[in-house]
Amino acid sequence: MYAPPRCGGAGWDAPCGCVRTTAPALFGHVAVDEHDEPVGFALWFLNFSTWAGVHGIYLEDLYVRPAARGTGAGRLLLATLAEICVRRGYRRLEWSMIDWNPAAGFYASIGAEQLGEWVSYRLSGDALRELADHVTTAGTRPGD
Repeated sequence: MYAPPRCGGAGWDAPCGCVRTTAPALFGHVAVDEHDEPVGFALWFLNFSTWAGVHGIYLEDLYVRPAARGTGAGRLLLATLAEICVRRGYRRLEWSMIDWNPAAGFYASIGAEQLGEWVSYRLSGDALRELADHVTTAGTRPGD
């Protein structure tokens, strides 16, 4: 049996301290076993769809310890996020997954659809710094 996931909220002690604020941008839920030991977690934040005109939840990370997989902990964590979406009027719960992740079958079993028409992009490292330099060389920053 698993207790309902607990939300870390504003006081949750993240490794980098990034959630310790009065207006957190990152939220967390923890699934615990019958001994109140953590067996999994979900980290998420709000996103916004210009297509739908409402917020949604973007699941940044879902992890369940290998020994607890298949016990319902992951489903409970996702169900908790789905309930938040429905209660708040959000229309989407979204996440990305690396293509070799064996959780694909689990996600399909709960009705999640793979969005084949969407392509992910990322800027990091030198490319990120080089693009940021365009603001500096232009002599102004948005918001200044």
